[in-house]
Amino acid sequence: MRAEVIIVGSGVAALSAALAAAPRRVLVLTPERLGLDGASHWAQGGIAAAIGEGDSPAQHAEDTLAAGAGYGDPARVAELTRAGPELIGWLQQLGARFDLDVHGRISLGREAAHGRARIVHARGDATGAEVMRALAQAVRAAAHIEVREGWRACGLLQSDSSVRGVLAADREGRRFALPAPAVILATGGIGQLFRYTTNPLHADGSGLAMAITVGAVLRDLEFVQFHPTALAVRGLDPAPLPLLTEALRGVGAILIDSNGRRFMASTAGAELAARDVVSRAVYRQLRLGPVYLDSRAAVGADFPQRFPAVFALAQAHGLDPRSEPLPVAPAVHYHMGGIAVDAAGRSSVDGLFAVGEVACSGVHGANRLASNSLLEGMAYGRAVGGYLAQIPRPIMPARLHVPVHQAAAPQDAAAALRLRHLLWDHAGIERTAAGLQIGMQRAQTIAEQATQGTQLAARAAVTMAILAAALARPNSLGAHCRSDADEAAAADALQRAGCSG
Repeated sequence: MRAEVIIVGSGVAALSAALAAAPRRVLVLTPERLGLDGASHWAQGGIAAAIGEGDSPAQHAEDTLAAGAGYGDPARVAELTRAGPELIGWLQQLGARFDLDVHGRISLGREAAHGRARIVHARGDATGAEVMRALAQAVRAAAHIEVREGWRACGLLQSDSSVRGVLAADREGRRFALPAPAVILATGGIGQLFRYTTNPLHADGSGLAMAITVGAVLRDLEFVQFHPTALAVRGLDPAPLPLLTEALRGVGAILIDSNGRRFMASTAGAELAARDVVSRAVYRQLRLGPVYLDSRAAVGADFPQRFPAVFALAQAHGLDPRSEPLPVAPAVHYHMGGIAVDAAGRSSVDGLFAVGEVACSGVHGANRLASNSLLEGMAYGRAVGGYLAQIPRPIMPARLHVPVHQAAAPQDAAAALRLRHLLWDHAGIERTAAGLQIGMQRAQTIAEQATQGTQLAARAAVTMAILAAALARPNSLGAHCRSDADEAAAADALQRAGCSG
């Protein structure tokens, strides 16, 4: 098939875009198996949608803007939350089976920073898997879509200042130039650039790296969300940490220290405060000793039925949440920044689009509201697909520039691990100007030693872009915590009050 649209990635954003792009001929490239690849499949919490009694998209928008520290785009947030109810209906039409209450209505959970219960979930904590099952089934049945499993994008094909295709490699490492008038990057997040993350192995910032290479505008890279309750087990690097869904705190699970003290009790919102607040509290408590998520009173013996995925994860590590609290620690979970896009998913480069976590649409602000990511992926995926279905097909150029792509060198794995450590150490939950500058210097050294066109060079470029963005924002906002600015502000306040020290 000669593609008119190439989509790099296969999460909810990618598949929603592919379906909406009909009758355009769409080629989907996914590094693993369709429906099982990427962070969407792993999503435990659910989809935020204002469908409950007494709820409204306007209230959902208020919570979204508040969680984003007032930094989100109000118009786009309003559009997103209005789309929620219709998207749930669309998924049901595709065959998605959501959990129901005793009256046969969709059961709604509550998560952090939501004023109401509005989280639609499936099989307790397997919402992403169910949504991906339904979307993948629809994609496989769609005549206008071809899927190539085991294919990875290595770079973007260009003509003058436009993107017109993808350089891709198959399972055997053979490279192919795949031309197309439009390319949609749906490559996911950046978690694997950090030492500790809940993200799958392919969430390595590759989409941002490709965007940097072609000169696309990026924005808000400093806003990295840390999930406060990753299961604190250490496996083989770079395996992700298992996630303990926020829905556990939504039903009453509490955070305790090694003495059983509930240390979030005096915080506004307690365990259901915004994720940046809870993550910082857990991070600071960990300096004093272990932190645990205690679900015994809230869930207890019902754990296997109510949260089967989390229960299986705990059991795999020799833990039983029915009778003991689970050790937790923060880990990188979601990136609010990314490729700057408009309401149709268009980047600043002609022919290049972006959706999902790799994009920055302005809806998440400085901190994502829980369970808004699947919602955004579907809403913007359908928007960009619908846009491409309607616009005239651009004339393809006679010649295309193929980017340089090199095989990984033996030392790349060790250097990539150093990058992960330096981002965690210097651009983690709390940041300072001095630490960010040290990180920049060390990342620059690795970048200079990396061979052009390798994955290591791409990772180093994204790492430096994140560090530079964090350094450029001197004050704390949402998930971006500049502890040096906070300390300076506190000292200034004391001085103004006539105090010292």
